[in-house]
Amino acid sequence: MAEDVIGKRWDPQLEIEVYEMWEREKLYKFNARSRKPIFVIDTPPPYPSGRPWHIGAAAHYSQIDMIARTARMMGHEVYFPIGIDRNGLPVEIYTEKVRGISIREVSREKFLELCRGTLDELEAEMIRLMKRMGLSGDFENYYRTDSREYRSLTQATFIELWNRGLIYSATRPNNYCWECGTTIADAEIEYEERPTKLVYIRFGIKEDRGDLVIATTRPELLAACQAVIVNPEDERYVHLHGKHAIVPIYEREVEIIPHPAAKPEFGTGAVMICSYGDYTDVLLFRELELKEIVAINAEGRMTEEAGRYSGMMVEEARRAIIEDLEKMGLLVKIEDTMHRTPICERSKTPIEIIPMQDYYLKQLEFAEELSERASKMKFHPEQHRKLLLDWINSLKIDWPISRRRYYATEIPIWYCARCGEPHVPPPGGYYRPWAERPPFKTCRKCGHDQFIGEDKTFDTWMDSSISPLFISRYNRDADFFKRAYPVAIRPQGKDIVRTWLYYTVLRCYQLTGKMPFKHVWISGTGLDERGEKMSKSKGNVIDPAPILEKYGADRFRFWCAQESSLGEDFRISEERIEAAGRFITKLLNIARYVASFPQPRRATLTPTDKWILAELSSMTRRCLKGYKEFNFFIPATNIRNFTWNIFADHYIEMSKQRAYGRGFSDAERRAAWFTLHQVLKTVLLMLAPISPFIADHIWRKLYSKRSLHLERFPKPSWSTRYAKYTEEIIRFNSMVWKTKKEMGMSLKDPIEVEIPAKLRIFEKDLRAMHNIIS
Repeated sequence: MAEDVIGKRWDPQLEIEVYEMWEREKLYKFNARSRKPIFVIDTPPPYPSGRPWHIGAAAHYSQIDMIARTARMMGHEVYFPIGIDRNGLPVEIYTEKVRGISIREVSREKFLELCRGTLDELEAEMIRLMKRMGLSGDFENYYRTDSREYRSLTQATFIELWNRGLIYSATRPNNYCWECGTTIADAEIEYEERPTKLVYIRFGIKEDRGDLVIATTRPELLAACQAVIVNPEDERYVHLHGKHAIVPIYEREVEIIPHPAAKPEFGTGAVMICSYGDYTDVLLFRELELKEIVAINAEGRMTEEAGRYSGMMVEEARRAIIEDLEKMGLLVKIEDTMHRTPICERSKTPIEIIPMQDYYLKQLEFAEELSERASKMKFHPEQHRKLLLDWINSLKIDWPISRRRYYATEIPIWYCARCGEPHVPPPGGYYRPWAERPPFKTCRKCGHDQFIGEDKTFDTWMDSSISPLFISRYNRDADFFKRAYPVAIRPQGKDIVRTWLYYTVLRCYQLTGKMPFKHVWISGTGLDERGEKMSKSKGNVIDPAPILEKYGADRFRFWCAQESSLGEDFRISEERIEAAGRFITKLLNIARYVASFPQPRRATLTPTDKWILAELSSMTRRCLKGYKEFNFFIPATNIRNFTWNIFADHYIEMSKQRAYGRGFSDAERRAAWFTLHQVLKTVLLMLAPISPFIADHIWRKLYSKRSLHLERFPKPSWSTRYAKYTEEIIRFNSMVWKTKKEMGMSLKDPIEVEIPAKLRIFEKDLRAMHNIIS
């Protein structure tokens, strides 16, 4: 019985058995000595920053696995490394939350130990989920970005760039999140429209005792005001050019300067320039050579420069200053407004711009060259190339790479305790300057023998950006590196183009003189069923684990492949996954039917057989085009449409009586059997990268003990000449079915109907299918 071979329904638990079989067979083990062309995937190491893992990320990694399986079936030796990103601020924040502690309450060593333990728990769950989704990666040798091996490479690349003069230290205004307690780069800033108050404040004029009203959303920065600007073409203020405004509360005189940065249409057209409300202030302080006043400290509190507001948090000081201005008669009015507020992407806290000493990696001098090189990489889809180019062209400062946190790779620098000269160690080791003695005895500048270790760490993107170098064994295996680098493909989400993609391009180009990958594959963002971004705060995050247990990985993978074209955002809901998964049930039913017939090696085909094989070739050609572009929407939708709407609905029904030998010769019956198996085998091969479990399960039951995943894609070998009949066949069959339904007949009832002349070559099968009588 067919159902004994295939089974009556697809049980998701079967997938676990199939995966265990793959592991026993070491089916996907990478062979570095293979003569096949090597295909290296720069797999994004997922970030275990909390539970649950985002279902959009699960969909993303499922499609990365489709890339690996596609490359294997195209004849490549695929290296599909698996890594876990275990550095950075989100790890610390999650550890503080689940352990109920603060980073400031325990020793650094103890806090690092707690972070490692927390990560181990999350990592194990993440690895289990990736295997449950059917990922065919190298789990035996998965790497961690907090390992000694990985961190030593991060430090080695820093030392190399330091020795080449591409790293420098500077004290300059920088983005700072007081809640996270660290400097952040421009790429880590989000902008959000938030309600705020536009406060109109009356400034005095020194020279004529008049006044000038200025509107600001940051009245707490009055203490740091060092100039007022007005647009030189604003006739309202021409008489004030060169005069001096008196800053309310602080009674400090500042010059009124004509400058085009003032927008006459905003507020009153007069703007106070403070250190620092935004980056316009930063630029103007440099241009006008103003002396900065630091009014906000690293804890988000007002400094002594703020006078009686010292020690207050920013929001508290803002309210207090508004109250005092009102009491002093200097508050003209307050308007409610929406303000495009720069916030930390992790804490969602408004950032401050505070002068701090940090290390910087030079990037501005590479921008033009990187833009030119990026224009030559292959992007999937092409339109997402613009995301990278736009970011490169928007760069304004070098990359601040130092952070004031703990769980990250340490900056390998020691300073002479006498003269302060910085010293870097030789590359190759993993260094912790805050806890270890330096690997040198005396200062090369003054000869002193005491050193102070740097206690800052790297921005986590300093680690993540060398992933192509790590997986291609840079500085460790020259022969393999020559074969593997540049890697074949970088798959990632579009939300980290300006961070992971850009920083990888920058760092790897600086270190190797080459772009790090040949192809860049960028997926869209997973949204909820209403089209909104998923977040834990909204409560619309879906846990993928119960979805996988209920529906299985193949249904989930088929859904994410056919939900949207590559690069487009896609909506996620259990209903959508369940609906898409019906194709898996349909395929199983088709396989059970086909399995009930023998498999002839050859046959004399009828016109009906030639027609469906023509359609099979057309489907195969379209799928191969989609696979070549790594756009799995194309094969998924084409396989579904062909298998369900053409093969099952029309060919199987047209050939059914012939397959059972009812009124047909043995040769005609054998032709039906041969064609049924030819189609099913091809469909399974074309479906293999998308739904690997059921494809391999059916293949082994019917066609070979050898796994389907060791096969190559089939070629579209059948003539497509008969495909011209498809529309007419579908139209005729649909007409007959509709007529019978309207007449209250069953599909088996005889009917008188004329077969169109164009379809006379299919007449015998059509008469048997519809029970047509003359």
